[in-house]
Amino acid sequence: MILPTIGFAGMTHLGLVSGVSAAEKGFNLVCYDPDTSRIADINQLKLPVSEPKLEDLIKKNRKQIIFTSEISELRNCDVVFVAPDVATDDQGQSKLTTINILLDTVFAETRLDTVIVVLSQVPPGFTRSKQNSGRALYYQVETLIFGLAVDRALHPERYMIGCADPKQPLPESYRIVLETYSCPLLLMRYESAELAKISINMCLVASVSTANTLAELCEKIGADWSEIIPALKLDKRIGPHSYLSPGLGIAGGNLERDLATVCNFADQYGTDAGVVRAWLVNSWHRKNWAAKTLRQALPINKKDAVVAVWGLAYKENTHSTKNSPSLVAISQLQDMQLRIYDPIVLWNEEWHSKTVVCSSLMDALEGADALMIMTPWPEFKLINPMEILEKMKGNLILDPYSILPLNVTSNVDIDIYTLGRSPTNLSSSSS
Repeated sequence: MILPTIGFAGMTHLGLVSGVSAAEKGFNLVCYDPDTSRIADINQLKLPVSEPKLEDLIKKNRKQIIFTSEISELRNCDVVFVAPDVATDDQGQSKLTTINILLDTVFAETRLDTVIVVLSQVPPGFTRSKQNSGRALYYQVETLIFGLAVDRALHPERYMIGCADPKQPLPESYRIVLETYSCPLLLMRYESAELAKISINMCLVASVSTANTLAELCEKIGADWSEIIPALKLDKRIGPHSYLSPGLGIAGGNLERDLATVCNFADQYGTDAGVVRAWLVNSWHRKNWAAKTLRQALPINKKDAVVAVWGLAYKENTHSTKNSPSLVAISQLQDMQLRIYDPIVLWNEEWHSKTVVCSSLMDALEGADALMIMTPWPEFKLINPMEILEKMKGNLILDPYSILPLNVTSNVDIDIYTLGRSPTNLSSSSS
């Protein structure tokens, strides 16, 4: 069987990861982006995103991939995925200008028999509004996760496909692409597929908000949320893969976008979105946890405090800082001196004026009265609290995600604040 040639338009996170993963499945690719400097960087393996395994897959499959800023190259493609990242503003509203322009360009510059697939996240109604007479247009729901995107692209749980008419068979070229991944195919109308992505994220937000609400209660009454999680995951109505780990609010942009979309539609059509707005309020409440807890726990004059901050990204294994809890906390500590370290994210001086950017996590601890571990990077999990105490001036650690080992046997005096349980003093817990 001759495999179809696939095109991907838009070489940011979604398009680059999805395209390279398709090459790993054996397809020849044309990866297009109108930004000539971005294409030049990718050809030199200076990637615009950070994802585990991504660079290795590009090297492995380089002969099958053309990275280009020449739109004419897409005329060789049987299927073209339009996949630019759709940015959001501070209110979670999607900025659709880029995908509108790119989709119009792809329609104009591809063969009439080329199947066009919108892969970017768009609001319900978008794809149907883009139907072009005589052209095959589909919407495919993407469910990539920052830091796990390559694995998710290579091994999807299922594909949800939005169609003009779900009863009609898929074009052969597109069907061959989908069947290569050996997962269930769910065909539905455009609007159902567009809303399916939002529905998934709404369920995730419900789990996150539940965990955050009850984890905060644990901190006050002496319960430990980590002891409760196993009981919930053994309940078949909830399940072993539920999002039950407490966090510092919703971040990353995609979840916020979907909540804003539901609220906008509710306002437009008079439906109820009170619970969604409550989730948003809860999210911002938990994002204030780090700065609030730090100010309450510091035993010295706050203006004289030196605070080490490990992590700027909104989660591990990504460069993204969209709505990052770390940046929220930093914005609320403008009166303090900060020592910053993140293994990937580049510091922006606009975020805080009194900052020392450090080259290592241990260097960030020099003279610090407190440490905030704001991103659970894997390398942070390898550090023993004793090593931290030896470098710091103070003994206060905010470890919201509970990544530090607490089985310290020495008689040390460290105060550790973690989401979901009361503050821990290692000197008392180890005695």
